Amino acid sequence: MYKLNLPDYTPTLRKDQGKVWIFDIIRKKYIVLTPEEWVRQHFIHYLIDHFKYPKSLFRVEGSLSYNKLQKRSDIVIYNRMGKPWMLIECKSPVIKLTQKAFNQVAVYNMTIGARYVAVTNGMVHYCFEALEQPGNEVRFLDAFPAFEEG
Repeated sequence: MYKLNLPDYTPTLRKDQGKVWIFDIIRKKYIVLTPEEWVRQHFIHYLIDHFKYPKSLFRVEGSLSYNKLQKRSDIVIYNRMGKPWMLIECKSPVIKLTQKAFNQVAVYNMTIGARYVAVTNGMVHYCFEALEQPGNEVRFLDAFPAFEEG
């Protein structure tokens, strides 16, 4: 599909109904392969394999409400206390990450309340800490944080 700026992993793919499907280890089912799903699956494996984020604490494509609108978060990682720890927005590799993507994930995080927020298109990855200060300021990180238990 696309060569991403992420470590390789060997996805489980199948063809059915004239489409290609990729196995999601979090949802434990095959999902229609789209460019965004390609990024999402690579990023999930990156976080689990390289940062040792616990697979059991991931939620993928979870629903959320904002201003009476139903939306979907791409990836939410919870801490062991069940509170959202990191929110991740995935885009297709052909989508340039602009202020619009950051605004979208910031709006989602107003509902979710994760400490860390990330945006990726598989080529470029940004992670920031949502600071609980007046003005909802953020602090961009040079690397993804180590997983915190609490």
